[in-house]
Amino acid sequence: MKPFTIDTTNGICAALFIFLGGFFALQSLDLEIGTAFRMGPGYFPLVLAIVLILLGAVILVEAVRFESEPIGHVAWRGMLFILPAPIFFGLTVRGLGFLPSIFLTALIASFASGRMRPLTALVLSAGLTLFAFLVFSYALGLPFRRFGPWLQF
Repeated sequence: MKPFTIDTTNGICAALFIFLGGFFALQSLDLEIGTAFRMGPGYFPLVLAIVLILLGAVILVEAVRFESEPIGHVAWRGMLFILPAPIFFGLTVRGLGFLPSIFLTALIASFASGRMRPLTALVLSAGLTLFAFLVFSYALGLPFRRFGPWLQF
């Protein structure tokens, strides 16, 4: 009989998922849950919390069953550019407007790869901005400010 061991990496991940799922499940119980046909404001957060707990349980079972490889190289450059990009968008979308914020966010995120060249990043950002403009403005008809007050002179 082999000794009981838990893979540390997956065990920590599972514990984090289960803890966060439990925390959000408890927080959603303060809201009205409702039913599946008449959902209250706490219904969807509770369902997501239960899914998070179940994912944590699956990861925990895998952590007990299999020994995984150690964590390899961490892509710090990717994290440095990808993680702040949506934060930048959220902070600037009202001031700059939708189009400049999308363009700059895509430009920031595109440099997560070391192989990205400046001209390619500009073309990629312009293409994504055009695509977002066509989808959100024309296809969906959403009323948003294309250019914000920071750019109004």
